[in-house]
Amino acid sequence: MRKYLFRILIFVFVGPLLLFTFKSYAYDDDDGAFQVWLTTSQDVKAFQERLKISLEEEFRWGDEGNKFYYYHLDFGLAYVLNKYWDIGGGYREVYELSNKGKYNGKFQEENQPYMLATLKLKQGKFSFTSRNRFEYRHFDYKPDSWRYRNKFTLKYPLQLGKINIEPYIADEIYFSCFSGTNQFNQNRFSSGIGVDITKNIKGEVYYMLVTVKRSTGWYDSNVLGTKIKIVF
Repeated sequence: MRKYLFRILIFVFVGPLLLFTFKSYAYDDDDGAFQVWLTTSQDVKAFQERLKISLEEEFRWGDEGNKFYYYHLDFGLAYVLNKYWDIGGGYREVYELSNKGKYNGKFQEENQPYMLATLKLKQGKFSFTSRNRFEYRHFDYKPDSWRYRNKFTLKYPLQLGKINIEPYIADEIYFSCFSGTNQFNQNRFSSGIGVDITKNIKGEVYYMLVTVKRSTGWYDSNVLGTKIKIVF
C-alpha cells in the first residue's frame, strides 16, 4: 500500500512540475504563458452543517504574471441533499480586461448566475467528486451565452505529525453554447495540496494547465495559484 501511495504522490507533485517546465518554454510566445491566481473565500455552515454559505474573491495576473487582468466576486449556497449529492447555486460578477476592438485595455463586466450539482464518492481514504456547474453569462458588450462545466477531483488526506494535508488532482472541462452552437473550448488540469493551517483556516497551493480554444487554435497557459479559506 505504501508503494502505491508513494507513486500517487510522485504523480501528483513531480509530474506537473515537469509539465510546467516544458510547457513554459514551449509556449513562451503566448501572452498567457504564465499566470498567477490568488483566491480568498469565507464559508459559513448552518442548519446542522447541511447548508454552506460562501463568499469568494479571485485575482488573476497574466503576461508572465505582470499584468492584472481578471477579478471576480462570487456568492454561493450549497446544500447537502444526501450522502452522494450536494446541490446549490449562486451569482458571480466578473471583471476582465479586454484586448479586442474598441474595448481594448478596458475592463468589461460579466454577470453570471449559476446552478450546481455535485456527486460525492469515497473508497477507503480516497474521495472523489464530480461537480456539474451550469452558468448563464450575461454581457453588455456581446451576446449572452450558456456554459456547462464539469470538474473531477480526486483527493487523499494525509497527516504529517500534527499537520493535516490533502494532495489532489483535478480536471475540468468547459462546454459553451452561443449563437446556436455547442462547443468544447477549454480544459483545466490541476494538481496541488491543501493544508489545515488552523482549525478554521485552510490553505492551498496548486499548479494548473489551462488549455483554451481560440479562433487560431488551442493555446496553453501555466498557472501558479494559491487559496486561503476561512471556515466558520
